[in-house]
Amino acid sequence: QVQLVASGGGLVQAGGSLRLSCAASGRTFSSYAMGWFRQAPGKEREWVAGISWNGGSTYYSRPVKGRFTISRDNAENTVYLQMNSLKSEDTAVYYCAVGRSGTGGPPGLDTEYAYWGQGTQVTVSS
Repeated sequence: QVQLVASGGGLVQAGGSLRLSCAASGRTFSSYAMGWFRQAPGKEREWVAGISWNGGSTYYSRPVKGRFTISRDNAENTVYLQMNSLKSEDTAVYYCAVGRSGTGGPPGLDTEYAYWGQGTQVTVSS
């Protein structure tokens, strides 16, 4: 059974940093893109970042570009999201997902991803 477990969320002050992790189990995802999404209260889920199957290409949404870094360790079947210079508008539940293909680029539609984690809460206080 495929399982994605996200961790690393928490409460942080504006300007601080957090590193999210997402460990996948049940199968190997080294041939597939992985991505991070987030959903703030009262808003639709939005794509945040994507990474290609081998980590050679990374993609970011405009609100997080320059502040967030996505990476992956295929040996560990894990994807990471390093979040720096956090803002109050980054407050959301963050979800990791495994893509249906190997690219991971925008627009990051939900339909491009096959498996989803349970989410981890990130709260940024101003």
